Amino acid sequence: MLKASICTIGDELLIGQVVDTNSATVSRAIGAIGAKVTRMVSMPDDGRQIVSILKKELERNDIVISTGGLGPTKDDITKPALAKLSGAKGYYMHQGQLEIVKQILHSRGLDMLEINRLQANVPDTCEVILNKRGTAPIMVFRGLGKGNSTLYAMPGVPFETEAALEDVVADIKAHYPMDNILHHNIMTYGIAESALSKKIAAWEDSLPKQVHLAYLPDPLKGVRLRLSIYSGTLDNEKQIIDSKIKELSDILGDTIYSYEDDTLEGAIGKLLKKNDLTLSAAESCTGGEIAHLITTVPGSSSYFLGSVTSYAVSVKEKVLGVKSETIEKFGVVSSETAREMACGVRKLIGSDYAVSTTGYAGPGGGDKDNPEGTVWVGVATPKGVFSQKFNYRNDRKRNIQRFAASALFTLLKQLKEEVK
Repeated sequence: MLKASICTIGDELLIGQVVDTNSATVSRAIGAIGAKVTRMVSMPDDGRQIVSILKKELERNDIVISTGGLGPTKDDITKPALAKLSGAKGYYMHQGQLEIVKQILHSRGLDMLEINRLQANVPDTCEVILNKRGTAPIMVFRGLGKGNSTLYAMPGVPFETEAALEDVVADIKAHYPMDNILHHNIMTYGIAESALSKKIAAWEDSLPKQVHLAYLPDPLKGVRLRLSIYSGTLDNEKQIIDSKIKELSDILGDTIYSYEDDTLEGAIGKLLKKNDLTLSAAESCTGGEIAHLITTVPGSSSYFLGSVTSYAVSVKEKVLGVKSETIEKFGVVSSETAREMACGVRKLIGSDYAVSTTGYAGPGGGDKDNPEGTVWVGVATPKGVFSQKFNYRNDRKRNIQRFAASALFTLLKQLKEEVK
């Protein structure tokens, strides 16, 4: 199997000034074609360390992909380090990248400076993959390490890295034989990772030796179970995976909300779109988080009509039509208020379905019956109105995320029940 190392370069990463998203992006892309990432390494803007670390990674792996350190400023010393590592005798101006540099600068109304022009000047030991979104080219150094390893040096700007990955992946596939690889994702919600592990322990023990299981928790998605097979024939791999997924489905039931790498909002969108249904939201404690998540899905304008962020009691009463007697008798954070909020926004906006939240995100607030971290979710549908209570013990930001995810999961369960 093709082994790969992902290296990030930059002091800003090591001091926490910038969050490294490139490693995950690159890993997903090359993992999808059958390469196995063995290591992820971050290193400072230090020429000697760059040479030393990359040399070791090239000796251990078939490919090394580095990101960062290729900017136009004088403190970016990665290019000279790569020239030294590869034994370059000089540099050459890559005309294709130079043209892109000119186009980018002119489109921004900027003049071409010598420092910009030098971005297209690369070591004579490298090939170039054009960076169509930025000024620094992707440099490809072959025959390193033990003689058959390749180094891909990519820019560190995340959107440039992501845009160039298609070409880098194509180059890898053109130069290396690739093993079959199969990943399959099962999305679950409403069960903690530890409880999930206990519930499927016997099933996990029954997995064939070549099947690898990973638990990948996320506060907004739930726990993603990833089944992987790294070798074999694709038809046989698929039969094995399908068989084990059928067993898992019988164990977990409605806890599974998708059999692909999806989100709650994505799964909701598919159901609404398929059945020509519409949605609205009334949010108090989530402050618009539900509407934000729903509208991150491309095409959501076809089914999401709008929302009301009814943070104040007066807005709940005057805009959504929540009765003052309801709030006086049951409280703002209650099943009854959540239900009336959902019914109110459904009627106000004219949607088929509506979801609402009211709760205490903290810090502070709450009482004996509804302590800090409590949310009541309401769902109004053509067939009735429903509510469910959740309680979490996290900080404010995480509570809001979990409140929103719980609301989406409650809505999704009701949708599935009604559109069978």
